[in-house]
Amino acid sequence: MAGLTAAVITLSMTATPSPAATPSWHTPRQGAAVSDRGQAAPTIESTRLATPKKHLRFTRWGTRSVRQGSFVGTRHRGGVVIGRGTTPILYNDPYGNSGRLAYDRGQWFSPWVRPGFGLTELIASYNASTPVGTFIEISVRGRTAVGRQSSWDSLGRWANHDRRFHRMSLGAQSDDLSRIAVDTLVTSPGVRLQSWQLRVSLFRRTDSGKTPTLTMVGALASQLPATSPTSQPRAGGGVSLKVPKYSQEIHAGEYPQWDGGGEAWCSPTSTSMLLAYWGTGPTPRQYAWVNDDYRQPWVDYAARHTYAWGYDGTGDWPFNTAYAGGFGLDSFVTRLRSLREAELFIRAGIPLVASIGFDEGELDGSPLNSTSGHLSVIRGFTDRGRVIVNDTAAPTARSVRRVYDRSQFEDAWLDTSGGVVYVIHPRSVALPQAERHTNW
Repeated sequence: MAGLTAAVITLSMTATPSPAATPSWHTPRQGAAVSDRGQAAPTIESTRLATPKKHLRFTRWGTRSVRQGSFVGTRHRGGVVIGRGTTPILYNDPYGNSGRLAYDRGQWFSPWVRPGFGLTELIASYNASTPVGTFIEISVRGRTAVGRQSSWDSLGRWANHDRRFHRMSLGAQSDDLSRIAVDTLVTSPGVRLQSWQLRVSLFRRTDSGKTPTLTMVGALASQLPATSPTSQPRAGGGVSLKVPKYSQEIHAGEYPQWDGGGEAWCSPTSTSMLLAYWGTGPTPRQYAWVNDDYRQPWVDYAARHTYAWGYDGTGDWPFNTAYAGGFGLDSFVTRLRSLREAELFIRAGIPLVASIGFDEGELDGSPLNSTSGHLSVIRGFTDRGRVIVNDTAAPTARSVRRVYDRSQFEDAWLDTSGGVVYVIHPRSVALPQAERHTNW
């Protein structure tokens, strides 16, 4: 503890969401099959003939553009790393038993961003390397049109390891302008934020000499309509990408400490399919700890490395894309306006993980009767615009491939999560028409 003085800050992580603080769209619908992500947006009855515009803007900083931000105890070296002038921290992990440990903290602040509309939700994304003994925290604050400023709220503490550290969601953190719903800033009723700012805190065990390296950070600002109309398919014929087929159900009962497999692992199973599609993922040596009797042990590995304490699940959206980013891929969370935008990604050779939810009878052919939140892979479209999906809820790999009605799938996707997708791709594979879109 040498060098720790009265300036030391004690950082205690005890914020855990209570049932009263959990928004209704993070809980299962009555009688629903429970997945690892209850992320259905509030439904407001309205006519589809008067659907307001869907406002989306994704802003990001990469290894070079992070120079636009402010550095406090950090510096630029292939991204953001810890530098001189750090703040000493005593950190007590509430899910561990190590007591208070001494850390150095550096911080990076993004410029203030004005998306051009009053946002009501914000989802951050980040790619970073975090050697053992280090972790990062992503926080956000916003301002209204009259200059009212919200508090800093944590969107999560993350590392790609779990040695003496538990990655976590800190719960609601409500104030008069906004709250946090797992990993998403949601404004209070009637509040719209005109600008936002991110803060990334980088932590390392004191005197370790190690540092996290932040290589990408950004956020999607959204103002969503209550419902979205069904889109018309693009001309030019169908495309089906050769995405490997994995079933979450073959993992039922595996590793209860990471939510026990089965229906709880739709997100890491979907993310694992995209890693395999791009020819990467954990090595046999990395997942050698998995029980030899378990099939597809790389999915168990993914579940362990996406699990969020506090939220107590593997469906934290940015935790999944950050996990994928650890394999050298560009990986982030965004929202799409319709399946017409998804078709652009498929034609560019980029499959997507989509977050959906539906009630009984709303998605014909689904292996689930209903779900408050479920993730699966959009892998293609038929000639008539139906959606080809690798649905992780199928009981076997052979039955994973499903073809869904376009209108039903679009309703289940846009009217619940607002069109959330994971975009995961090598930097050598260009995003489709990126210069023409504000949401990637």
